[in-house]
Amino acid sequence: MSKNNRLTFFIFLALILGVILGYILNINSFDEYNSKIATADLKLNEIDLKLSQLKDSSAINYKSLMAEKTSVVTTIHETEILREKKLEPLTLLSDIFLRLIKMIVAPLVFATLVVGVAKVGDIKAVGRIGGKTMLWFLSASLMSLVLGLIMVNIFKPGEAMNLPLPASNVDTGIQKVALSMKDFISHIVPKSMAEAMATNEILQIVVFSLFFGVATAAVGEKGKIIIEFFDAVAHVILKVTGYVMNFAPFAVFGAMGAIVAKQGLSVLSTYALFIGEFYGSMLLLWFLLVMIGYLILKGRVFNLMSRMKEPILVAFSTASSEAAYPKTMLQLERFGCKDKIVSFVLPLGYSFNLDGSMLYMTFASLFIAQSYGIELSAQQQITMLLILMLTSKGIAGVPRASLVVIAGTIATFNIPEAGLALLIGIDPLLDMGRSATNVIGNSIATAVVSKWEGELTGPLD
Repeated sequence: MSKNNRLTFFIFLALILGVILGYILNINSFDEYNSKIATADLKLNEIDLKLSQLKDSSAINYKSLMAEKTSVVTTIHETEILREKKLEPLTLLSDIFLRLIKMIVAPLVFATLVVGVAKVGDIKAVGRIGGKTMLWFLSASLMSLVLGLIMVNIFKPGEAMNLPLPASNVDTGIQKVALSMKDFISHIVPKSMAEAMATNEILQIVVFSLFFGVATAAVGEKGKIIIEFFDAVAHVILKVTGYVMNFAPFAVFGAMGAIVAKQGLSVLSTYALFIGEFYGSMLLLWFLLVMIGYLILKGRVFNLMSRMKEPILVAFSTASSEAAYPKTMLQLERFGCKDKIVSFVLPLGYSFNLDGSMLYMTFASLFIAQSYGIELSAQQQITMLLILMLTSKGIAGVPRASLVVIAGTIATFNIPEAGLALLIGIDPLLDMGRSATNVIGNSIATAVVSKWEGELTGPLD
């Protein structure tokens, strides 16, 4: 068994063992906490219902209900804190791994992109590659959004599941963002490279790296020293990546154990229809992406997917496509993509080409509308799609980015934001599929742009 296959095997094994451990913990150690939270949630819904029926907010009954509500909310919060504390040994494993990955990603993007752009040479070539890259990204994003729209209209999970609706005043904890064009553009441009590196703002690092790389190429002979230096830095960071990836199975074990211990497998039965239909739509998107890749890359697309097993597994089990970034980069170069194309396309993909997240946004937004019995016309649905297309770009660094974008979008169509509470419980399970899909989308995009540029060579191993 080769080293790569051995690591993939251990990651898969850790995933299975994590699920088993999580299930045992959920039944034996976390049932008390989960039952207490579930009972309190039911009590909270009853109180909210009574409050909505009261007209006079100065009545004694209203004040006693509010006091009771505060007490119930406090109980839920305290129980969740106790549950999280008990999960710390498991979450610590995945937290350390994700922090190690974040430690690597920013310097890796900077070093490789500077070298890549400097090797491309002039600004015209950078513009040409950038144009082809954005053409693919926009097309793939639009396809993903449209597929989500079509599938949710075919399945209608919101109507079929008939879930009890959360109270309209429930606090989901999701802060909606209305990102204007001015905010978006000013957010792209870094005010400090040090700050962008410290906060892992990939898009800002990309912008600075483009300027630095083009300038390095422009100074000619003196620039070669810079190129050689950053090339060496990139190789050192990739070596560090190899060390960090050895910790991946432990991180996967901890992440899966924590998710199943907290959520339990009962959430799968409650939301089985939604989860099944969403993952079915996601697999269809995988098929479409691979088939489009096949039209351009021919049979080599299957070799590419074979190489991406490990990054996909890491992204899926940690629910973070960023965790798979260094390994994805390495596998693309081994597949035959030139480093200058990989280092240019892949970082941009992490901000502009989140195919899994795109599909989820239309699917989830219309699921919430269906749950509330809100009919949206074809024109309204297309408008929603275009709004999601614009507001979703460049927010990859925002925590729970998909939910944040959905919160801002559904409010535009008078769909209660409280409907997000229907999804928060299962969002970690859905995020696993989204993250894996983002890795597939970005790897195919990089290979396709390499092919279009005539920079796709034979595999390195």
